Amino acid sequence: MEKKILFPQAGGFLHGGDYNPEQWLDRPDILKEDVRMMKKAGVNCVTLGVFSWSVYEPAEGEFHFEWLEKIMDHLYENGIFTILATPSGARPAWLDEAYPEAMRVSRQGMRNHHGVRHNHCMSSPEYRKKTADMDRRLAERFGSHPGLLMYHISNELGGECFCPLCTARFQSYLAEKFDHDIEKLNQAWWTTFWSHRYSSFSQVEPPFANGEGSIMGLNLEWKRFTTWNMTDFLKEEIRALREITPSVPVTTNFMMLYNGLDYRKMARELDMISWDSYPRFHNDEETLFETMTENAFHHTVMRSMKKEKPFMLMESAPGLVNWHPFNKVKRPGVHKLFCLQTAACGSDTVQYFQWRKGRGSFEQYHGAVVDHLGTDDTRIFRETAQVGELLKKIAPAAGTCVRARAALLFDWDNRWAIQDVKALAETTKCYEKTCISIWKEFLKMGVEMDVVPSDDDFSSYDVIVAPMLYLLQPGTASCLKQFVERGGQLLATYFTGYVDDNTLCFMGGFPGNGLSELFGIISEEIDTLYPSDRNHIRFGNGWEDWEVRDYAEILRLTDAEVLGRYTDDFYQGGAALTRKRYGKGNAYYVAARCCPGQMRPLFEQMLTQAGIPVKQLPEGVEYHVRTGDEGAYEFYLNYGTAPACVQEVYGQDMLTGSEVSGTLTLEGYGAAVVRK
Repeated sequence: MEKKILFPQAGGFLHGGDYNPEQWLDRPDILKEDVRMMKKAGVNCVTLGVFSWSVYEPAEGEFHFEWLEKIMDHLYENGIFTILATPSGARPAWLDEAYPEAMRVSRQGMRNHHGVRHNHCMSSPEYRKKTADMDRRLAERFGSHPGLLMYHISNELGGECFCPLCTARFQSYLAEKFDHDIEKLNQAWWTTFWSHRYSSFSQVEPPFANGEGSIMGLNLEWKRFTTWNMTDFLKEEIRALREITPSVPVTTNFMMLYNGLDYRKMARELDMISWDSYPRFHNDEETLFETMTENAFHHTVMRSMKKEKPFMLMESAPGLVNWHPFNKVKRPGVHKLFCLQTAACGSDTVQYFQWRKGRGSFEQYHGAVVDHLGTDDTRIFRETAQVGELLKKIAPAAGTCVRARAALLFDWDNRWAIQDVKALAETTKCYEKTCISIWKEFLKMGVEMDVVPSDDDFSSYDVIVAPMLYLLQPGTASCLKQFVERGGQLLATYFTGYVDDNTLCFMGGFPGNGLSELFGIISEEIDTLYPSDRNHIRFGNGWEDWEVRDYAEILRLTDAEVLGRYTDDFYQGGAALTRKRYGKGNAYYVAARCCPGQMRPLFEQMLTQAGIPVKQLPEGVEYHVRTGDEGAYEFYLNYGTAPACVQEVYGQDMLTGSEVSGTLTLEGYGAAVVRK
């Protein structure tokens, strides 16, 4: 497994973050001190220019890049590289005054005023022209700078626009999608219902707040269009840069499971995947282990978009943030664990927002490496410097990847369709929570599990779990059949295969499109349970009963084997967990929502059948493996305050230099990176 080091010139992991020297151009003493402290903290890279447009171009056509050149030169002379952002995430006031079409229109149909961020219309020709011109000028001036590592396109792209330009684009997009045949759209969206048929594409409006919102196909297609339009805007920025500097890689920073854009579509245009991680540390509803392992899930979503190379953590908070409901400070030792988890999950970078706190405006109290105190003797600075040293110790792991034989299917289209469907219950659909909780159970068993879309290539996996796969993409059913037929272990759940990619229900029973044949069952009804309702699944093989909450399907068997049956209600004795042998593999179907912890015997059975080992881990310990041509690097992270012992560990702990021969002891909040 060949290494894919992202930035060989940096000699391992990148450590740094967003730096805003344009806020301090009147303080050369601070700029000089920043570089000294960066070197002390082990910072080898910063991101510049994210929100610099009003300094680059204070008036239309008046450009100032000399300050940036001085900063980049000085950083490079001190061994600090630059990721250069394009400034399209926030516009200067003069631009909106001169080109009001650049400002978005809300779902209510109102034009926004100038302000905040991400307030641009993706369709605006003038804004696209201005952005491309700025990008070309940056590429011409800095594209050959020896300190430049890559371009960072805009910042946390998001939002939607309902202006006349976007409406017209949407109509053209639909005409192309449906072959300029409005009857194909009417059939796909079932518009005869409520007499909503269209006679031309010009009649189709976006789902305005006071307009059409009852056509599920329209609502879903608008979200797809918004992704398409934002991706087109992204591609135009990339195209402008590559006209000048075709060999400089590009990325943009994603945001967790952001609901507004299908990141997997955008990822195709990027050389590297990067994202911004801001967990709600030390909240009062879950343990640190639960907080951190959910963060590991989000790392995995990003990693799985380009599995052949490491990803990048573009932003995180070395201390606290200023926009959570409760902005709690990271406790001592947690920052180290957070950063090592980032590396463990496959990132080659640990970067922060931000290096130095700004004196005023919206993020003046957002955490930073350097506080308003302005010194290098704070706890947060010391912990950041400690991370810099740790990243140097594990530098040989840079460029290696996480290789998973198990996968969880998670689709943005499916997510949107479930959110919109008028079925089940309003508050307990919980698609994301369901996926994360199942994924976490595999993590507790020490099993790496990619998070991939349902139209992905399944050939490298031996176990697949598909929770609530309500919407089936074209080809998904046949791919799942092929997966099981060749020997794969597949688990699907209730609410699988109800609709096609236009949200039309399949005829002939659920799960549709041939999946009933694969699983050997048909779901006749789905019962929605009140929060106070309970049922159970009982087994004849010695497993403990599983408690059923929220949803329970009533199955008709065709040729599946029953492993578990309901214990209560009018469907008492009915099949609740089934298995069908299909080709060389097994297709399991669980018809009800159960706690993944209770389902662990089933998961272990599937893993055993696939030949994937389960690792015995103490409670509160997270485990990951990165592999490359030099061997494997095992990461162990203890999120508990008490010591924990892991058995069957052999190799050298790169953090301490000590040999581990069987038992690895982790102190409270301790970590180890064992090179095998």
